[in-house]
Amino acid sequence: MTTVGKRRASTPRELTRAADRLSFVYLERCTVHRDANAITAEDGEGVTHIPSATIGTLLLGPGTRVTHQAMSVLGDSGAGVVWVGEHGVRFYAGGRSLTRSAALAEAQAKAWANRTTRLQVARAMYRMRFPGEDPSGLTRQQMLGREGKRIREFYRREAARVGVPWHGRRFTPGDFNSGDPPNQGITAAAQCLYGIAQAVVAALGCVPALGFVHSGHELSFVLDVADLYKTEVGIPIAFEVAAESPEEVGPRTRRAVRDHVSRTGFLNRCVRDIKTLLLPEGGDADTAEDTAFDRVVLLADRGADMESGRNYADAFEHGVIW
Repeated sequence: MTTVGKRRASTPRELTRAADRLSFVYLERCTVHRDANAITAEDGEGVTHIPSATIGTLLLGPGTRVTHQAMSVLGDSGAGVVWVGEHGVRFYAGGRSLTRSAALAEAQAKAWANRTTRLQVARAMYRMRFPGEDPSGLTRQQMLGREGKRIREFYRREAARVGVPWHGRRFTPGDFNSGDPPNQGITAAAQCLYGIAQAVVAALGCVPALGFVHSGHELSFVLDVADLYKTEVGIPIAFEVAAESPEEVGPRTRRAVRDHVSRTGFLNRCVRDIKTLLLPEGGDADTAEDTAFDRVVLLADRGADMESGRNYADAFEHGVIW
């Protein structure tokens, strides 16, 4: 049985650096099994072999079945597994995270716990959403006001671009059909972005509840990440779909977002953006993943962390380390 700190060391032939992995592998309508140190995906066209050590996160889409042996080899190789909708536009459940390091989660918690750094991350998110505008010195209320104005203008501009009537953002939570076609498209696109963001946040081992703009919800950070891409991805796609036809706007919007994700490598971009926000000094959250053993230490009140896996009773009694 594999335990923390005792995971079998990989040989040079097996070990693959995180930077060299296929960050996300998406499968659908197949059976996922194991063949030696590879996983296999079997469908009506045959069997595809994928070396498990090359996978960062395996996205299991509709119609997939996965065996116990497949999950075992994925766990041993440090790959994450996430159950998603078509091309990752819905998040259903997640297995272990992609990284064996706590660096991202700790960096997120550290930035969130301090009011100054929490505001700094919120400002960095604003810059990502609205390039060319500097929010330095703005309060949260001022940023929210500017954001609302920018979004309102963006809705009008997109409606004019595709030539559809626009009467404002109006929708009733829980009643999708109450909105007009553009509003239905915006809602559907937002749901897709939430699913994508949740899959990425889970894969990286971040803390979904610790948001820098949103707060009080178990998925606050997921909402933060999804909002980064609404004006660039979600809203334009929604208006384009609504302009093509008022029929079945929801399903067609979801497929359009799915195609964009697949075509542009969008998931990898989400990973880079999250690391930029949480590790601004250029730290590497994958360092521990490239080692043969997990790095586990004990926190100390002062000075360097202490080695785990040993009993400190004698040191405590003799006052050696306190």
